[in-house]
Formats: sequence, structure tokens, C-alpha cells
Amino acid sequence: MKKINIIKENREYSRIIKTCRYYKSNYYVIYKENTKPDDIYKFGISIGKKVGKAVYRNKIKRRIKNILDKKVYKNGFKCIIIVKKRINELSYKEMENELNLILERIDIVKGERYEQENN
Repeated sequence: MKKINIIKENREYSRIIKTCRYYKSNYYVIYKENTKPDDIYKFGISIGKKVGKAVYRNKIKRRIKNILDKKVYKNGFKCIIIVKKRINELSYKEMENELNLILERIDIVKGERYEQENN
């Protein structure tokens, strides 16, 4: 995931969480804010300390970034992904399926990155 596609500021996280619509699953809570259609999409990832030690939380963040990199997204939104403690039960493939399912449900996915590169 490129640095320009990452939400970094704490006040932006707080504003989006307080004001925007959220979508829940058993393993994620996703907040989505619509912006101007020309703006680049941005993601933020938040994992609480209850999930595990820092090494494990960073591993989950790397996995989520890898999953997000496999898709192409529409422009004009900011999205915060909050990971729940139950994520410990999942393998990588299950984590990927669950996240892709909820991202497609909120209608921000344009297509697969690897399909577009080959065409």
C-alpha cells in the first residue's frame, strides 16, 4: 500500500469514527466517509491491544495491507478498518475472504489488480 493511501492523523481517525456510517462483521468494523469523486482513496487500520502483543498486531496489519493491495478501488472515499479480537481465530485465507466480502458489500472495489495489469 502506498503512503499516499494511508490515513495518518489521529484527528482524522476521530472525525471519521464520530461522523461516518459503519459496517460490521464478526471480525471487522469499517467506517466509510465519502469525499470528492476526484480525491484519492485512503485507508486507515486500527488494531487494539486486546488482539495481542505488538509483533502480532503488526503481522495482522501487514496481512491486511497485503489483502488491500490485491484490489483496485474507486476514488472518493476514506475508510477506517478496525480489527476485532476474534481475528485470532482466522487463517490468512479466511481473513482475506471476510475482508473482501465486506469491502464489496460497501461498494468501493473496482476490480482485481492482477487482472487489470495483464489486460
